[in-house]
Amino acid sequence: MRAEAVGALDMAVLHQGSLYTATAPAALFVAAILDHPVGLAEHEAHFPWDDGPARSLRIDLLAWLGQMAESAAYGENPLRDRTHWMWEPWHEEALREHDPDELAALHACRDIRPAIADAVEPFLTSPDPHIREAALGAAIPLLSAPGLTDRAPRAAALLRAQLGAVEARRERASVARALTMWGMDTSDLLADPEPAVRVCAALGPIHADRPRAVAVLLDALRDPRTTDGWFPEPLPGLDGWFRFTVLRSALALAESFEEVAPVAIAIVTTGGTSIVDFECGPILYRAFSAGYAPTRPLTSAQRDLLQAFVDTEESTSGIARNWLWFRAAGLPEDREGITALL
Repeated sequence: MRAEAVGALDMAVLHQGSLYTATAPAALFVAAILDHPVGLAEHEAHFPWDDGPARSLRIDLLAWLGQMAESAAYGENPLRDRTHWMWEPWHEEALREHDPDELAALHACRDIRPAIADAVEPFLTSPDPHIREAALGAAIPLLSAPGLTDRAPRAAALLRAQLGAVEARRERASVARALTMWGMDTSDLLADPEPAVRVCAALGPIHADRPRAVAVLLDALRDPRTTDGWFPEPLPGLDGWFRFTVLRSALALAESFEEVAPVAIAIVTTGGTSIVDFECGPILYRAFSAGYAPTRPLTSAQRDLLQAFVDTEESTSGIARNWLWFRAAGLPEDREGITALL
């Protein structure tokens, strides 16, 4: 029954991240029962395709609150949104097209975030590392929200106090990511002996030590197979291959495309057709962030990137499968048009 109830929350109240008028009341109820003793009861996966081990109800409820908070936050901070591995430029136009019921549901979910944060915070210091991870996954979007950022330093202090006693890569990396997403100074963690921690400490859209953070991210992108292997189970809030998030953060932090061009062009050259929207497209859009204009000559980095798309067109469908990104950048949408620019 517990598994079925969690499944109903996922499918009926937050289906694929969509917010409904029932979502906010359901979230308040979930937050109110987080500390109930039944939360420690374990249950099997609630979907047939989820073959993970049995886990406590509290973990699933915290994870659900985190998903709700992520959905409620989308569109609030464009700079942060652009570091999300699934962001696309045409999403911003769609965000302005909510119908009245969708807007009411969105605002209701944003209004309850202080109450949800109150319920989640105690579990950041749970003795169970799995509960701590789920709570942190919910706290990251909650404490990034306008009106709640003043709570982030207190939560960051709690996490910092625990960090010295934590040895597991996954938890240390999760803490580093939380700190940087909340705008905390993670410069010290950019020198951590564990590369996954260094990278997570560099993921924020704003960074105190920007050049070193970009260098850390680019190093990880030079060895994407190793980078993807750090987290066989994605960190909370980071679905998809980890390198996708690393790339988006590097593109967002870079002051110019030239700063990331060698690594970015190598990705396009070796990329396959399955990663259009998560690698090649975002790289192209960053290279032409101001949009292509015939009156502006191509820079050498832009020219090299377009040449890489042309050279790999037959093996990767490098232009044909990226046409929406070429359109968003103001570029021709076919091989012939790009070749004419070169």
